[in-house]
Amino acid sequence: MRKYLYSETGGFVEKNNWLPNCWVNVECPTDDDFKFLREDLKVPTSFLNDIADTDERPRTDTEGNWLLTILRIPVQTPNQKVPYTTVPIGIITNNEIIVSICYHSTEMIPDFIQHICRKSINIPNKYELILRIIYSSAVWFLKYLKQINNDVTSAEKELERSIRNEDLLRLMKLQKTLVYFNTSIRGNEIMIGKLKSIFQEPEYLDEELMEDVITELRQAYNTVNIYSDILTGTMDAFASIISNNVNTIMKRMTSISIILMVPTLIASFYGMNVDIHLDTIPHAFAIIVLSSVFLSALACVIFKRIKWF
Repeated sequence: MRKYLYSETGGFVEKNNWLPNCWVNVECPTDDDFKFLREDLKVPTSFLNDIADTDERPRTDTEGNWLLTILRIPVQTPNQKVPYTTVPIGIITNNEIIVSICYHSTEMIPDFIQHICRKSINIPNKYELILRIIYSSAVWFLKYLKQINNDVTSAEKELERSIRNEDLLRLMKLQKTLVYFNTSIRGNEIMIGKLKSIFQEPEYLDEELMEDVITELRQAYNTVNIYSDILTGTMDAFASIISNNVNTIMKRMTSISIILMVPTLIASFYGMNVDIHLDTIPHAFAIIVLSSVFLSALACVIFKRIKWF
């Protein structure tokens, strides 16, 4: 699905057809979209293939007068192996064409368009559009990081009540998400320096916007590192608790085995084919039973004192 968005003083205005310097936003492209991009706009096929690679890292590439800028943006994936991940979005530009392509449905791009219209922001050139998309990605990284922090807190409360494999696996998935976020944010930040070296004309210079984008990205990067350290510490703490619980269980099982071994050992003596000189003593059986109970009780007291129970 594609939209033709033209930047005016009040934000983006959607057009029915493509116009020069009109932003063509393509999300989850169809065969008709590919036909339009290849035949009408003459977008290089190699660029479309690069963007389709889900593992593509942030970078720039050129082909003739075409410029490809690939960024990583966050998406929510509740039905996948991780709750959140990052996907590539490609921004293809030349002198009068601006095309953004993402092969995944995202919340970020529609929100970005609404934000520009709500704030009545005018985007005069393709360089500022790219910077504002990077800024929006940093905002969404921070938004998802807050949700991740809430998920970690919820999982910790569940683990405090009862340590279950499901909650530990949930934390592991969140930890994997933070790794994806970390590398993507770092890659987007490096892209700013590359874009600055490409767009050196005075009409593209906006130091204030550049500073805002860098600040937002660094805040997102620092937040990822903080949450990652907290999550790693939490996982280590619960691993230690599990190990301690296993040791406690083993101590109790060993204590029970020793306690049960005492009467078994005494009974085994009387199963031997030797003279034990108790057959003439009245109440010999009761004495043996009481002796076994006494020794077992003594073993219980000893283990209780050394806190094995």
